[in-house]
Amino acid sequence: MITNHLLLFVVIIIILDSAVPLLTGVSQNDSAGIASSSNSDGKILRRTKRGWMWNTFVIMEEYTGSLDQYVGKLHSDKDRGDGSVKYVLSGEGAGMVFEINATSGDIHAKKRLDREAKAFYTLRAQAVNRFTGQPLEDWSNFTIKVHDINDNEPKFSKETFVATVPEMSDVGTMVIQVTASDADDEDYGNSAKLVYSILQGQPYFSVDPSNGIIRTALPNMIRENREKYQVVIQAKDMAGQMGGLSGTTVVNITLQDVNNSPPRFPHTAYHLSVPESAQVGSPVGRIKANDADVGRNAEMRYTITSGDGHDMFSVVTDGETQEAIITVKKPLDFEGKRLYQLKVDVTNAYLDPRFLHMGPFTDSATVRITVQDVDEPPVFTRNPYIIEVQEDTLAGSSIGMVTARDPDADNHPVRYTIDRYTDLERLFNIDSINGTIYTLQSLDREMSKWHNISIAASEINNAGQITRVPVFIKVLDINDNAPEFAMFYETFVCENVKAGQLIQTISAVDTDEPLVGHKFAFSLHNPNFTLIDNEDNTARILTRRGGFNRREMSLYLLPVVISDNDYPIQSSTSTLTVRVCACDSDGNVRSCSTEALLLSAGLSTGALVAILLCIIILLMIVVLFAALRRQRKKEPLIISKEDVRDNVVSYNDEGGGEEDTQAFDIGTLRNPEVMDTNKLRRDIIPDMLFPFRRVSPIKDNTDVRDFINSRLQENDSDPTAPPYDSLATYAYEGNGSLAESLSSLESAATEGDQEFDYLSHWGPQFKKLADMYIAKDTVFD
Repeated sequence: MITNHLLLFVVIIIILDSAVPLLTGVSQNDSAGIASSSNSDGKILRRTKRGWMWNTFVIMEEYTGSLDQYVGKLHSDKDRGDGSVKYVLSGEGAGMVFEINATSGDIHAKKRLDREAKAFYTLRAQAVNRFTGQPLEDWSNFTIKVHDINDNEPKFSKETFVATVPEMSDVGTMVIQVTASDADDEDYGNSAKLVYSILQGQPYFSVDPSNGIIRTALPNMIRENREKYQVVIQAKDMAGQMGGLSGTTVVNITLQDVNNSPPRFPHTAYHLSVPESAQVGSPVGRIKANDADVGRNAEMRYTITSGDGHDMFSVVTDGETQEAIITVKKPLDFEGKRLYQLKVDVTNAYLDPRFLHMGPFTDSATVRITVQDVDEPPVFTRNPYIIEVQEDTLAGSSIGMVTARDPDADNHPVRYTIDRYTDLERLFNIDSINGTIYTLQSLDREMSKWHNISIAASEINNAGQITRVPVFIKVLDINDNAPEFAMFYETFVCENVKAGQLIQTISAVDTDEPLVGHKFAFSLHNPNFTLIDNEDNTARILTRRGGFNRREMSLYLLPVVISDNDYPIQSSTSTLTVRVCACDSDGNVRSCSTEALLLSAGLSTGALVAILLCIIILLMIVVLFAALRRQRKKEPLIISKEDVRDNVVSYNDEGGGEEDTQAFDIGTLRNPEVMDTNKLRRDIIPDMLFPFRRVSPIKDNTDVRDFINSRLQENDSDPTAPPYDSLATYAYEGNGSLAESLSSLESAATEGDQEFDYLSHWGPQFKKLADMYIAKDTVFD
């Protein structure tokens, strides 16, 4: 290593010596050393050998000496050594990095230089007279180049690289290329010449020393044995020689999976079980084959290739777990067959032709499935049932039968019921033992053509085992409805009509639905009109004569007989009303009988409507007035706050009983009509010796207001009417009650003179009343 440094120092000294500028001639003002020559014109050409001309200085970077580093010397031919010449330096780094001795022209570097920061400096130099300042030499440009040393180690672009390579790759397969860079000068020496080597990762991988390409070094590397590798690569400058600087990086290499591992079942036989009640499509169980590959290369497909359960079961592949899911393909029956055997094959979904020689890429296993017995609900022989019944079937008639059986070996008896939510009208019933369906009511196809009911069959010994089946009952049509007019016809005939004039075309409808379609026949027997059947379920009404007069006959009622062609034949008579109207010469209706009569009386339709509106408004006013009078409140007869009768207490306790008749006549309260009889009030002294007699009813033609006023006066002066402020209704309890009469009408004492302690001894029925009055007395005291 010391030898290498010495050689480098010698080379630098030689370069520095050769770089020192020497005066190659005199200055431009010096006549010495002038060479002359002549040209073709006979003129003498003179070439002056210049002495003020500079090229490049070289200085070593990272100088560690104690003194300023010497760069070189500037010198002019006009410098006689008497100190009259002054040297001036300018340009990059002049004064800060580089300093010149103005007298001797020596240049020194004042700072440590880094070539990687700046490789060269461009400066200018001039020689001037120290005393006069006049330039002795023109400005001359020169360059100071920083000489490189090996002071930078190689660096990779990333500290860690990630790469993948397929497993089972051939030797020499490229994995990744890693490169490093060196900041030193590539054009000088070997400071930036790099060599790559592998420090970790052998013997699996290798690296190209010149370009850093990593390749596989071993054949048949299997991912299942080892998946990840860490390789350390070194880059060293100085062409890899001793003393060079180096840098390292880590490369994480992962082997990519290829389909080189066939699927294999861990067992040759599997045993599964399933209840016989399992629905079609429900899973029976799962089995799985192992595949050492991953991802797409580990995807498998399962198939059932043979076995007596090939038609009863199917297999699908779970895309996430790659398991074989065996499902029920057809309904199972423990009583029919209890054990099935399947052969299930597995193979890779995606094969790689390069590795078929490592196969076979398929495997098989035997699966035995046991069917377990369960208590099954009854099974109907059909699903659904369709029953046809004539609509004239009598109530209680049998219309069909459903049959169900217990599929279990015990074969328990079955009980039948109708789901009444599907037969809300209770049209049908069923025999709970044999399943015969009966009608409870007669059926009408015109009301409903179909009846959909649900019948349940359950085991007698286990009512929880229920099976339902839909039963569709179709009501067949019979000819039980007569045809009738298809619509309401408004028919008129003109007074000036001629015989044979068509006045109406009629048609008919029938709610029945015969198999061959409807065929109606029309007939009419009338001296004024005739009917012609069009043979297409329509008929024409024509006049037999002319000269109709609406004053003699304004309406004609024509009985049209309509019959159908089904069995039994049904017929009906529909009445066609024909109005006689006045028409113009073109047959357009001007007026018919009713309106003509009104016009003859001198009143128009508008006048009649106005009269009717006036009558209605008048009646409404009268009714409103009567209602307002009835709602008018009367002044109370007693307004004194000391009167006990205006303190009405409501409670739910029973009164004195029906024997309490001192205040009011119980019969009057129960039957208000008896108030018309001659009875006097017993709680007051009457003002009259003779009872008041009601006035006879007002005549019907009397004005309404007078009638109301007279009735109001009659009631106001009636002494038998109860006072408005003392009406009390009890439960008609009389003296038979423990509390006797509760009426205060005959009590002479006031509330303040009475003591109510006795109320607390009457029992729990009067507790509320006792609390009110005893508490009141306490407050007053």
